[in-house]
Amino acid sequence: MKPAVVLLHSSMSSKSQWSSLKAQLGDACRCIAVDLLGYGASPFPATADATEDYTHTLAHEADAINAAIASELEPGEAFHLIGHSFGGACALHMARRMPQRVLSLTLFEPVAFHLLPAQHPAKVEIVSVVERIKASASDRDATRIFIDYWNRAGAFDAAPPAAQEKMVAQIAKVLLDFEALLGEAATLSDLSMLTMPSLVMSGERSPASTRLLAEQLGAALPNASTVQTRGGHMGPITHGDAVNPVIVNFVSGAEVTLS
Repeated sequence: MKPAVVLLHSSMSSKSQWSSLKAQLGDACRCIAVDLLGYGASPFPATADATEDYTHTLAHEADAINAAIASELEPGEAFHLIGHSFGGACALHMARRMPQRVLSLTLFEPVAFHLLPAQHPAKVEIVSVVERIKASASDRDATRIFIDYWNRAGAFDAAPPAAQEKMVAQIAKVLLDFEALLGEAATLSDLSMLTMPSLVMSGERSPASTRLLAEQLGAALPNASTVQTRGGHMGPITHGDAVNPVIVNFVSGAEVTLS
């Protein structure tokens, strides 16, 4: 049976972001791309609307992912796990929950800032961004802060109106994503159990927060390789020509080199 590869996308994206990578992995793998809660065809967390004291967690995301992939896998089957940004944080949570089932772990700038101490510059920076988003006068202003931070100043206003409206409609889920990320209890020392081959990737033009976190992850994961590619935080989407070949080589067991 061909090895399974589970792919988890970033916030404000969907499983379609992996189309190019799936094509490059080709017939060698069974690719299982998942829409995370509130994105693509996946529903918004139902209890988030129904319960005022609801707290969103990475465990909620992992439960939904496991439910989505169950029909694609044999009982107990191991798989390669790939995650970008919020999907990378979900992948880390899943790997800690079921390390025996993860053949390899590929992370492109996972936003797992909960792993860092409160005073770490990367965590201070992202907490400040979240506070600015929450304090925004409107969903549009909040979305502009979010998009411009991860891309570049002016990126939101430069997007077509239809794309802007789609992003604004997703900012409520982004806030739940941040709630889950910053509320997770795990620390860097908890990653010592993840002995599977791991690849930690970052973009050379990414915000300092995720580049610093990637460095910390590369040091904390026992069997990790680190690679920096062209592009920024959205590298898997904007610079697939640089990112995807590195992932394909890693998943296939080849030596990791910068593409």
